[in-house]
Amino acid sequence: MALDFISLEAIEELAQQYGYWAVFLGIFLENIGLPLPGETVTLAGGFLAGSDQLNYWIVLGDAILGATLGGNVGYWVGRYGGWPFLLGIGRIFRVQEPQLLSLKNQFAENAAKAVFLGRFVALLRIFASPLAGIAQMPYLKFLFYNTAGAAAWATVMVTLSYFAGQVVPLEKLVEWASRFALLTLVIAIAWIVLPIWLESRKVKAEAAAHPSVEDLPSEP
Repeated sequence: MALDFISLEAIEELAQQYGYWAVFLGIFLENIGLPLPGETVTLAGGFLAGSDQLNYWIVLGDAILGATLGGNVGYWVGRYGGWPFLLGIGRIFRVQEPQLLSLKNQFAENAAKAVFLGRFVALLRIFASPLAGIAQMPYLKFLFYNTAGAAAWATVMVTLSYFAGQVVPLEKLVEWASRFALLTLVIAIAWIVLPIWLESRKVKAEAAAHPSVEDLPSEP
């Protein structure tokens, strides 16, 4: 999930021109919380390494370092300024503070999974670290899962593009990665929304079966 006006050709050209810096800055800025094509830049870096234009290990190190540092910055941005910003967004869309607080608490319960696995999920890769800061996830716990998630994600992306890129065009690799990220996003949304919907139906059913005193018809 990146900015649509940045073409794949432009990203590949940036990776060729700026090499390791493009990989590092691309994923660093995305993990801060900016909607930039960090994943695509990383895939382009691994692809160029597969064609001997870049070094595999340096690209991998750049991706891990950029994702780790970017995640840390995103965490502190979310921790110190994210909640007031989220409340402001909520007022614009008429979402009440109790609802936002409920979502915040729900995220906090699953923060470790979101930070580690979120790197493989479209959009969540961008917002997981700021959301962890907003949810007041303990920093040392965040640091562990953020670093582990960054290493796992970077290893998969760079290695995939390094080897598969020798037989598959970069365009196809990016398409596969985007489809996988969107699929995981749908699964993540279903995982969050379905229990809330089922709980809402349960509450309504219980309310209908056991009406409160206020709901009972008054005597004439």
